[in-house]
Amino acid sequence: MSLKQPQLRNIKEKLLSDNWYILKKYTYELQRRDGNWQQQEREVYDRGNGAVILLYNKIKNSIILIRQFRMPMYVNGYQHFLIEAAAGLLDDASPETRIIAEAEEETGFKVDKIEKVFEAFMSPGSVTEKLYFYIAEYNDNNRSNAGGGLAEEGEDIEVLEWPFPKALEAIKTGEIVDGKTIMLIQHLALNSILKY
Repeated sequence: MSLKQPQLRNIKEKLLSDNWYILKKYTYELQRRDGNWQQQEREVYDRGNGAVILLYNKIKNSIILIRQFRMPMYVNGYQHFLIEAAAGLLDDASPETRIIAEAEEETGFKVDKIEKVFEAFMSPGSVTEKLYFYIAEYNDNNRSNAGGGLAEEGEDIEVLEWPFPKALEAIKTGEIVDGKTIMLIQHLALNSILKY
């Protein structure tokens, strides 16, 4: 393993916003590889950690995705609803507990056997969030409700059941542009869990 710890000193933080989540400005000195110390400033957005799950069916060779509006993407010029895997913030729950609840809220499928595949930081240059990635097999008997999310949280989610080859093609065509979803679809393909 090639993990290496950075050398930091004189760390100062300033709260910039505590409106939705926490935005702070950090000033610090980082020791460069040549041994010199360099002062740097970074803004860091802390929204907590999250989990994401991709539901798959081996018999149907299909996956469950969701489609919803995402304001940050809209502001960045993406004028479409986002197609993604079910996900949510942990809100002080364990990743496993939270993602099982989130899957049912958003997709309508109740799953209890989940498999953790990895953890990843998605935007480490500015956001503290670490995502826990899961997959789970579903079948039609797992459907407990229509899904769609929680209206009181502003969610208005469309549930999609797609053939796996269609999802892979949607990555190539740009119909699926969400990083966490692409990672999980690629995981299923790389590990030959579904056919493409």
